[in-house]
Amino acid sequence: MRFWDSSAIVPLLVEEESTPRLLELYREDPEVVVSWTTRVECASALARAERDGLGSAAELAAAFRRLDLVTDRWFEVEPTDEQRETARRLLRVHPLRAADALQLAAAVIASERRPTTLALVTLDERLALAAAREGFEVLDVGASVS
Repeated sequence: MRFWDSSAIVPLLVEEESTPRLLELYREDPEVVVSWTTRVECASALARAERDGLGSAAELAAAFRRLDLVTDRWFEVEPTDEQRETARRLLRVHPLRAADALQLAAAVIASERRPTTLALVTLDERLALAAAREGFEVLDVGASVS
């Protein structure tokens, strides 16, 4: 089981440079755990691509269908006071945005506060650095975004 950040899920839905490596990681271990925010963050990325004309209407409709399919298969960390407090702590010690702090807090919860027991998949450099500092194994996906 691996924790997947939204930035790593989107290339499973639409073709990007990192898609082949992420598909390889997904096939190696299809047990995916995500934050409760992931579904909305992925939909936001797809909607932005649609507004920006990145892909045909048919391609983006197919990407939204793939999102619906993968959400049925993953394990979601639900919002709790513990997650909110963990996110607040993470914001004070790492240069993260709120959404990234919620993602990392969900990973902390999923690891039962033992980050060395759970690998994390992300394309976000800031999140990857914070996760590594928290003790997570951050998997190399070969491409990154900020």
